[in-house]
Amino acid sequence: MCDICVCVCVCARSSSRPAERARKTMVEQEPTAGHRLGAPDTLGISTLEAGQKPPAVPSGRRAAVRVRMLDDSEEIFDVSQRASGKVLFEMVCAHLNLIEGDYFGLEFQDHRKMTVWLDLLKPIMKQIRRPKHTVLRFVVKFFPPDHGQLMEELTRYLFALQIRQDLATGRLTCTDSSAALLVSHIIQSEIGDFEETQCRQHLLNNNYIPDQMALMDKIMDFHHTGHTPAESDYQLLEVSRRLEMYGIRLHPAKDREGTKLSLAVAHTGVLVFQGHTRINSFNWSKVRKLSFKRKRFLIKLRPDLNSTYQDTLEFVMASRDCCKVFWKICVEYHAFFRLFEEPKPKPKPVLFSRGSSFRFSGRTQKQVMDYTSAMVVTVRHTHTQRGEVGDQPRFHMAVLLLRLMICVCLCVCVCVCVCVIQRFPTDKAYFIAKELLTTERTYLKDLELITLTFQSVLSKEECVPESLRKLLKSSFEPLHTYHSDFLKELEQRLALWEGRSNAHIKGDYQRIGDVMLKNTQALKMLTAQLQKHAECVGELEKACVASRRLASVCRDFELQKACYVPVNVFILRPLHRLLHYKQILERLCKHYPRPHHEKCTALADVSELEAVLRDSMLKTDNYQRLLELQKDLLGVEGLAVPTREFIRLGCLSKLSGKGLQQRMFFLFSDVLLYTSRGITASNQFKVHGQLPLRGMTVRAERRFGFKTDFVHYCINLRRASISEMEKWMEDLKMAVDLAEDCSGPATKSPGEWASEVESEDDLGGSRTSLERHGNSSAHHRGNTTVHVCWHRNTSVSMLDFSIATENQLSGNLLRKFKNSNGWQKLWVVFTNFSLFFYKTHQDEFPLASLPLLGYSVTVPAESENIHKDYVFKLHFKSHIYYFRSESEYSFERYAVCACGQTHTRYWFCSVVCLASN
Repeated sequence: MCDICVCVCVCARSSSRPAERARKTMVEQEPTAGHRLGAPDTLGISTLEAGQKPPAVPSGRRAAVRVRMLDDSEEIFDVSQRASGKVLFEMVCAHLNLIEGDYFGLEFQDHRKMTVWLDLLKPIMKQIRRPKHTVLRFVVKFFPPDHGQLMEELTRYLFALQIRQDLATGRLTCTDSSAALLVSHIIQSEIGDFEETQCRQHLLNNNYIPDQMALMDKIMDFHHTGHTPAESDYQLLEVSRRLEMYGIRLHPAKDREGTKLSLAVAHTGVLVFQGHTRINSFNWSKVRKLSFKRKRFLIKLRPDLNSTYQDTLEFVMASRDCCKVFWKICVEYHAFFRLFEEPKPKPKPVLFSRGSSFRFSGRTQKQVMDYTSAMVVTVRHTHTQRGEVGDQPRFHMAVLLLRLMICVCLCVCVCVCVCVIQRFPTDKAYFIAKELLTTERTYLKDLELITLTFQSVLSKEECVPESLRKLLKSSFEPLHTYHSDFLKELEQRLALWEGRSNAHIKGDYQRIGDVMLKNTQALKMLTAQLQKHAECVGELEKACVASRRLASVCRDFELQKACYVPVNVFILRPLHRLLHYKQILERLCKHYPRPHHEKCTALADVSELEAVLRDSMLKTDNYQRLLELQKDLLGVEGLAVPTREFIRLGCLSKLSGKGLQQRMFFLFSDVLLYTSRGITASNQFKVHGQLPLRGMTVRAERRFGFKTDFVHYCINLRRASISEMEKWMEDLKMAVDLAEDCSGPATKSPGEWASEVESEDDLGGSRTSLERHGNSSAHHRGNTTVHVCWHRNTSVSMLDFSIATENQLSGNLLRKFKNSNGWQKLWVVFTNFSLFFYKTHQDEFPLASLPLLGYSVTVPAESENIHKDYVFKLHFKSHIYYFRSESEYSFERYAVCACGQTHTRYWFCSVVCLASN
C-alpha cells in the first residue's frame, strides 16, 4: 500500500497586485470565458458524475446558447445541436469551477411563455425551438433548510446573489426591518465597514429593494463593521433562511370552492399560500402520491385518524401544462432532499405507456454532501478585496480570476491518496465545538418556548398574577436576546471552520475559545436573571394552586406537541445550560496539550458562576421532581415540601395474599410510598400505602428480595435482578439512617397504614377507586418517567436524574430499524431519559420519541451485517434500533450518555474504546 503524490508546479511572471490585474482583465473583452480566465478547456469538475471533466460533446452542427449568470453577466456556450441538457449544464458548472452545482439549474421561457427548467436528459434543441432568441438563466433550484450544508464558499456566494435577485424583484417579501437588515449585509460585503458618506452614496447609486429610499436610514443603522465578504454572505443567508418566503416559487391555483391560492414546494413538502401567507403544508411523510389530471393537481394523503383532511386534495391550475410544470418540480424536490441516491429509470413498457416518464436526474443532496466532504482540494475559494471599487457590483468572474492568478504564483500540490479518502475537518476540537452549536440550537428553541409561546398563552388569561408575568419576562427575555446573538456567532464560526475547501489549513477561525470567553463574561452580567429561575418555578406553582383555571391552562400547554418535557424543566434550562458549558470547556482544555488562556479563563468564569447557583439549582431540581411526581400520584397531598428529598422510584413486586403483585414504589427522605395495581383512567397512580422511614429496618432475603420491618408488621418486596435489588437496598438503608437523624414532615403512623393493608385486596382496581373520587375527566401526560418505569419494570434514582441533567445532546444521527435496509437522517434531542426525533433542527415539535429506560446499549455484532463506522445499538426485548454518528467523538458522546440512562451503565465504556480502535 502506498500513496501516489502528483506535484504540479506552475511558475509565471504576473502582476504583484492580483486584485488590480483581475479588475483590469474584467474590462477587456475576450472572445470566450475560458480565454478570459486563462484556464484550460478541462477546467472544473463534473457536478453530476465523479469524473474529472465534462462529457464529450456530440459532433454535428453547432449552436450558440446564451446563459445569464446570477450576476447578470451573459456567457455564450457552443454546443452540438444533438447535445443533451446535461452537457450544457456541466459546461456552465465547469466554467464557474463549481463543485456543488446540483443545487442549481437552467430555466428559460418556452414558446408558451411559461418558465420551465431545462431537462438534463432531453436534447437541448427539442426543448428550445429558437436558441438565438432564448436566454437561459443559471439560478438556484433547490434551497436547503440550512446553508451550513453548503460546503463551498463559492456556493454560498452564488446563493447570496440569488437572494439579492429575489429581494430586488420583490419575490422575497419580508418586513421593513428584515429588508433593511438584509441590505445592510449586502452593502457590507460590497463596500466594507460603515462610513456614512460612502454608504449613503452607494445606496443612492444601487437599488437592492423596492422603495429603498424610505429605508435608507434604517439600513445605515444596521450596517455592520468588521465582517469580511464571506461573513457578510453567511449572515445574509442566515437571515434569509428564517423568512417564510425564502426559496419559495409560487404557482397560482384555486381550491374546489374557487378561492385563489398559490402552491409551492420546499424541502419539507408541498406548501399552500394565500397571498404571501402560508396557510397549510403537507409534509413528504404525509403525502402518499402526487399526480395531475388535465388542469387538476391532486395530493393523495396517507390515512390519518387524527387529521381532518380528506384522503385526496384537489387544486385547479390554469392549464395542464401548469400542472405538469409544478408536478415535475415536486418530483425533483422530493428526490433531491428525501432520497439517498438517484432513482433508477423504470423499464419502458412494450405496448402502452401510461402517464409521464419524467424522473429526477442528478445527485441527491446526500450524495452531493458525501462527495464534497470527501474531496481533497487545496485551492481556497476566496472573495476579492474591494476597497477602491466599492460602488461596482461584485462579479463572480473576478473571484474566479483572482483565484487562478494566486494559483499561478504558488506551487500547487495535488495529493491523490489511493488507500485512504481524507475528510476535513477531522480535529476533535471541531466536533466539540459542533456539539456546542447543536446543543445551543436546541437550547434557544427551549428558551423560545417559554419566552414567546408560553408567555403568549399566559397573556390571554386574566387569572395570571401580574407579578408572575413580570417575573417570567424579566427572567427570560434578556437571556433569549443574548443567546440568539450567541447562536448566530457560533453558526458563523463553525461555517468558516467546517468549509471543505479550507478546513485543512489552520487559521484564526478554527477556534472557539474567544467566543466562549465572550459568552461566559456576558453570562456573568446576567447572574441576576439566572437567580430568578428558581423563583419562577415556585411562583408558577403558587399561582396554579390558587387558580384552577391557570392550572388547567398549564396542563393543556404541556399536552402540546412542542412541549416535549414539563414546563418547569424548560424554566430550569438556563441553569442546566451552565453545566453543559462547563463540560464542553473542560473537554476543550483537556484536548489541547498546551493551556489556552481564553479557554481556561472561560472555564474559570463558568465554574465560578455555576458554583454561585449550584445550591439553588439542586434544591429547585428536587422541588421540580416532587411537583412532577405529585401530578402522577393520586391520594397524597402536600408531597412537594421543602424538607423532603426524592431518592428513588421504580417498579417492585410486593408479596400479598394473592401472591407477588407489581407496584410502583416512591422512596423519599422521610417516607416510602407505594401504589395500587395498574394506572388510572387519567394516567395517574393511586397511592395505597405510606411507610414512614423512622423505625424501619431493611433485611435482604433470598432470590433477589428484601424485607422492610416495623414493630408490628413487615412487607416482602422482590426485584427481578441482583443489581436492582442492591440499588434499592443501598438507597433504603441510606434513607432510613437519614430519617433517624432528622425530623421530616409528618406522615401516617404505622397503625394508620396497617388499616389500609387489610383492605388492599378488597379494592376492585385503581379504576374503581378513581371513579369513586370523581376524577375521571382529568388529563395528564402518559409518557412521564414514572410511566416508563412501570411499563419497563425498572427504576431511577436522584443520581440518574443528575446524570441525565448533565448529559443532554443534540445533533444529526442516522437511524436504521432492525428489518430495514436504509438509514434515515434525523435531528435527535437527547434529554430526560429519552431520544426525541425531528426531521430537521428547525421543526417545531418532535415526530416521535424513544424512552431509553430499560434499553441496553451495545455495538453491533459481525453477524448483524452493519458494515458502517460509529454505529451503536439500542435493544429492548424485540425492539432493536441502530444509530450511526458522523465521527468518533460524537459516537462516544452518544453511546456513553445513552449508557448513563439505560441498563448498560458500567461496562459499555470499555466497548466504546475497543470500537473506536
